[in-house]
Amino acid sequence: MAVKKTLALLLLLWLLPLAAGAEGYEYKDRLLLTRYDSDTLKYEIRLVRLNDTTCYLTRVWVADPARQIKKVIAPWHADLARAEELAGEIEGAALVVNGSGYVSPRYPAIPENYPGTSFDYYYTPLGSLSVTEGEVYRDLEGVPFYGLTLEADGLHLYVGEENGKVLDREPLHTWSFYEGCPMVRDGQDILDHDWLFANRRAIRTIIAKLPEENTYLFLTATEQFGLTLVEANAFLLGEFSPEWVYDLDGGPSTALFYRRKDGDQLRLLYGAGQRIVDVMGFVE
Repeated sequence: MAVKKTLALLLLLWLLPLAAGAEGYEYKDRLLLTRYDSDTLKYEIRLVRLNDTTCYLTRVWVADPARQIKKVIAPWHADLARAEELAGEIEGAALVVNGSGYVSPRYPAIPENYPGTSFDYYYTPLGSLSVTEGEVYRDLEGVPFYGLTLEADGLHLYVGEENGKVLDREPLHTWSFYEGCPMVRDGQDILDHDWLFANRRAIRTIIAKLPEENTYLFLTATEQFGLTLVEANAFLLGEFSPEWVYDLDGGPSTALFYRRKDGDQLRLLYGAGQRIVDVMGFVE
């Protein structure tokens, strides 16, 4: 009987009408799925419905980002790795998402302004600059950097910055995707609304820096129907007033793992076991 009541409640929540947002999007907060609470790390994952797409909304706070945000990358220039394998390499991980877009022999195409030969970039992250654990794996001269860095005071967004200026900040890690993936900077919409990729419905992982100190938000859009970046930007700007927003790799590369406070293993909440190039994780 209890099971039937629970299923009935979930069905009722699902059928409730979506709330219209100020920017024209429709959004409904459905259910709190899980929460993690410690002195140095807090997160909660909510099931939401945005423009007829099922999404996970993950809000995470860390006391010391430089020590608590981690990156694991697949063997450089050799092969990709399954998201579960990369996530499992982060000792004590409580939350993990997929990271950079990558270059494969088939997709996506290597940007025309990347010097060198195609083979130089297979199974490596997109982006003119690639740093892991403070080690510089790629630094393309004359090619600006679009992406995220982890620095001493947390995650930062760069939009067409010279690599040298980024390296002067001594980044511990970088994550990158297409040049057009920066969506919001300084609270302003900078997304190219005419970009084909931005208007394509897709499964996505989008990260936002919230105004609160050391606080980040992940929007994981699921289902084949997916979300456009334009829709996601309207929602994030309308509901959260983020400082910046960036689109990480998505599609079949999307992955979301969590660990309960009293648990000892990560659980896969969403993902298809795709081979990917790197992940972003959070530890206590």
